[in-house]
Amino acid sequence: MKNKQNRLNAIKFIIANERIGNQEELLKRLYAQGFDLTQATLSRDLKQLKVAKTAASDGSYIYILPSSPLYKRITKGKLVHEDQVRSGFVSISFSANIAVIKTRPGYAGGIAYDIDEHDLPPVLATVAGDDTILLVIRENYTHHAVKQHLETIIPEMKIM
Repeated sequence: MKNKQNRLNAIKFIIANERIGNQEELLKRLYAQGFDLTQATLSRDLKQLKVAKTAASDGSYIYILPSSPLYKRITKGKLVHEDQVRSGFVSISFSANIAVIKTRPGYAGGIAYDIDEHDLPPVLATVAGDDTILLVIRENYTHHAVKQHLETIIPEMKIM
């Protein structure tokens, strides 16, 4: 069995050099290189690497790395601040002890991972989809305090 760093390097190499559209394709390529892992492990690896999915020119979706020019491209015709496009953050809304963070498609997992890694005091849990993060807030924290903590990870939130 190969170690995690070798696996992460293999994932980056495959994504950088091939058109990979889903985890099943990526798993097959990794198996061919001698890596034996589950889909859940691959999903965690993709999250750690901040891999995103983007629309290719043919309309299909492919995985891209943060170093890819596609990862940081600016969508023309939309009135979105350049930093928001770079980070993927779009907006945040609150309801009682829940926050909903909207992101660009494919960015929610990476941003939720960053939030989890920083272990912010007001954050009890995050649940990420493709373009939405559900944030459960601990009791006795104001929405303003939560936002201040999140701004250390998502500076674009200050623009709002």
